[in-house]
Amino acid sequence: MTNAHWFLLIGCLMLARGLAATTIMRLPITSAIFYLSVGLILGPTFLGIFNFDPLQQSAVLEVVTEIAVLISLFSAGVKMPVPVSLKRWGPPIRLAWVSMTITVGMVAAFAYFVLELPIGAGILLGAVLAPTDPVLATDVQVRHAGDKDNLRFLLTCEAGMNDGSAFPFVMLGLGLLGLHEIGSLGSKWLLMDVLWATLGAILIGAAVGAGLARIGWKLRGGNSKHEVLDDLVGLGLIAVVYGLCLWLKAWGFLAVFFAGVALRHTELVLAGAPRDRQGMLEADTTKSAAAAADPEHQVPLTVSAEALVFKEHLERLSELMLVLLLGGMIFLGAWSWRAAGMALFLFFVARPASVWIGLAGTSTTRRMKWITGWFGVRGIGSVYYLMYAIQHGLPEDIARELTQITLTVVMLSIFVHGISVKPLMDRFWRS
Repeated sequence: MTNAHWFLLIGCLMLARGLAATTIMRLPITSAIFYLSVGLILGPTFLGIFNFDPLQQSAVLEVVTEIAVLISLFSAGVKMPVPVSLKRWGPPIRLAWVSMTITVGMVAAFAYFVLELPIGAGILLGAVLAPTDPVLATDVQVRHAGDKDNLRFLLTCEAGMNDGSAFPFVMLGLGLLGLHEIGSLGSKWLLMDVLWATLGAILIGAAVGAGLARIGWKLRGGNSKHEVLDDLVGLGLIAVVYGLCLWLKAWGFLAVFFAGVALRHTELVLAGAPRDRQGMLEADTTKSAAAAADPEHQVPLTVSAEALVFKEHLERLSELMLVLLLGGMIFLGAWSWRAAGMALFLFFVARPASVWIGLAGTSTTRRMKWITGWFGVRGIGSVYYLMYAIQHGLPEDIARELTQITLTVVMLSIFVHGISVKPLMDRFWRS
């Protein structure tokens, strides 16, 4: 396809998505299913109009998936309910680290004993498939800043953190394949890739997010108008935080998410926002301490509405382009019992089991555990980790095998979870 054809195709899809937005929202499926179906029809599976080889184009795919995940993580971060308390954040923290580690182990064991892959490749595959996706999980995520729905919070917060907690296992898998230095008995991996890269990312993200909030507050001089924190400042924050993490060898995905959380928390504190009955800060319908003398002095939003809407539009655009390309990567020869078996094992065994183990002993209800165990959407984040590994010298035979499995799992996740998400979520809320 020429550039003109690509522009026409994407433009038509965007017009169709925009004009039929209300209709799509009423349908019991997600928009990602529509994009993927178009990609499969136009790709090598059916018409063969375009073909996109992920191994040959891994450098381009790494960059575009990286940007998509970063924007999605920051948007999720600024919509998180604050303040951060262990009681409320405990379950998603356990999902992001305990459950994700268990999932990596179970997928690695399946890959090693059933698929007969090397242990390094098995751990790498586990790290690629374990994180839930922040880009494609729109229908189960927090919808707006201050959304207090517990299920949406649990799934969104998990997706925001496990994109960073998966990275140590990516490096461990690469290390066991001889592509990354992990030190004697994994000592360097434990100190640098696990401890420093994780804690450093949280500290960097929280510090920069809080710092920007304070600078913006001073520049506004207490004025509720958000003239400072516009789209460019929000995107600049993402770039600065991620650049610092790359320089200091910390996990940038985790840092960007916590930068968004710290930004929201600090601005609400500076605004003097009161707490609701659950102890969370409120911003939409309250007034700051300065409002006593000035009734028109409203508490400012965490980020400007325009900036947040702009980033959500970027999310939708990246979802459209990347899912369309995903359809162009899949061909009939990629279907195999090995890939389908891994998808079934992940959806019906590894994900539910890891969620129940990770949430054991918490106050999470059985119903919420069941629905959380089902909605482990895989997507753009998995493609990014795979492209990252390929760019770091993954052998071609292993790269082909892991690509085949990953694309099949992501495709089936889009269809299976995309068909079931709306009916199950509606039933959950009605009950």
